[in-house]
Amino acid sequence: MSDGFPELPSLNALRVFEVVARHLNFRLAAEELGVTQAAVAQQIRGLEASLDLRLFERLPRGLALTDAGSSYSGSIRSALAMIDEATRVLRPQAAHLTVSVTPTFASKWLIPRLGNFAQGHPDIDLRVLATDRLSHFSTDGVDLAVRYGKPEFGAGLNSEKLMEQRIVAVASPTLFAGAELPASFEQLQDFLMLHDAHNFWPQFLAQVFPQHAQPTARNLRFNQTSLAIEAAISGQGIALASLAFVSDDVAAGRLVQVFAQQLRLDKAFYLVWPRKVRQPESLAIVQRWLKQQVGDS
Repeated sequence: MSDGFPELPSLNALRVFEVVARHLNFRLAAEELGVTQAAVAQQIRGLEASLDLRLFERLPRGLALTDAGSSYSGSIRSALAMIDEATRVLRPQAAHLTVSVTPTFASKWLIPRLGNFAQGHPDIDLRVLATDRLSHFSTDGVDLAVRYGKPEFGAGLNSEKLMEQRIVAVASPTLFAGAELPASFEQLQDFLMLHDAHNFWPQFLAQVFPQHAQPTARNLRFNQTSLAIEAAISGQGIALASLAFVSDDVAAGRLVQVFAQQLRLDKAFYLVWPRKVRQPESLAIVQRWLKQQVGDS
């Protein structure tokens, strides 16, 4: 009886095959694996050559498994699952999960709640990647992202709405020096308007003062919402921000809501994560916790 597995194909090629068999699309498989579409196609061609049979039928749109490929994919998926489980048992460790968010979402919403998460889930090592750049799930090692926009967010990705975007105007109570809050468009022009990269002021003014003239107020612009909020807290002017980002400051008296009206947008904050057959248990735990925080706020 010979030692080893002399006829075993490349394990990397088998992993690529499992992903392609699941998606039946080279592009979607490449996105999940974090490699180029050409690299995926090359691995499949090499695997078919080593087996001396065709695993896929190339169709005008996408792929189809051959009979041999269909049978092989089930066996390979089971084998890879056994390897994965054996590795987990061999190397038990705390679950790691990386969440990608914007700096404003991190500082104004997520970070104040992380102590609660750490107490309730000490076995999960939660890592927060705060960046304005759109993170790549595979190359950046991201398991879950909070993204602002509308579905679809990309091929091979799942998404679920986390919370709506409701924009309010806020300012420090010291800005008004004991006087009444501005109630008219003309009174608003006496104050500095603080802008972020979203520039919601034109939409907000059109809703609150539909007959208003061209604004004459002075403007100060920031590239991040958190900076505009901090400028408002320091008494520099009136900022527009998501209610979720300023509710704690309003409750603490650092900010006041200048107008009762809220600007509701067709975009929202969504949980986004890669579409995979096997998801880590920690992913579902973090998703449930984030949705619970929205419900409790």
